Amino acid sequence: MPKLDLTHIAERLHERLTDLKAGKEVAAREIRALLNDGQLMAMDAAWAEQQELRKKKKARTKEEELALGWKAKREIHIEAYENALDEAGDLQVDAWQKKLRDADIRQVKIYFESYNKAIGEDKTPDVAKNIANNDLTRAGLKRLDGETVGRFSKRDKEVNDIEDTLREMLKKK
Repeated sequence: MPKLDLTHIAERLHERLTDLKAGKEVAAREIRALLNDGQLMAMDAAWAEQQELRKKKKARTKEEELALGWKAKREIHIEAYENALDEAGDLQVDAWQKKLRDADIRQVKIYFESYNKAIGEDKTPDVAKNIANNDLTRAGLKRLDGETVGRFSKRDKEVNDIEDTLREMLKKK
C-alpha cells in the first residue's frame, strides 16, 4: 500500500473526524495512523491526564463528570484530530508546492536526457527537440515547445478562454 503524503492526510483526517463525531466506530490503528509522533504523544498525554483525574476525583452523575472536566476517549480523539486537521491544512500548501517542483524537475530531466541522447545519435538540434518533447508527452508532462497534443473540443477551448480571461483579471487586481 502506498505511503500517505501530506496531500492525502487532510482529506483522511476530515473523513475520520466526521466518523468520530457521528458516533461511528473507528479502529484504533486507523486513528493512530494519520497522526504524527507529536500529535500521538499529545493525545496519549491527554488520556493519561484524564485517567489521573478519574483516580483523584470520583463522579456519580453526568453533571459531576462535566463539572470535574472528565472527557471520554472519543472526545480526546476528536480534539486530537481537530488539532491535526488544523496543522495539516497549513502543511498541505507546502506539500502541493513540493509536488509541483518535483514535477518540474522530472520534466526537465526527461527533456534533457532525451535531447542529449538524440544529439549523441547525430540528430539535428531541431529533431532532438522534437524527440525530447515527444518523450515528455509520453510521460504525461507538458511539452516545452508550447505545443498541445490532441484536439480540443469547442467546449474545452471556450473553458480555456474563460480561464485565461479570469487569470488576466486576477493579475490586474
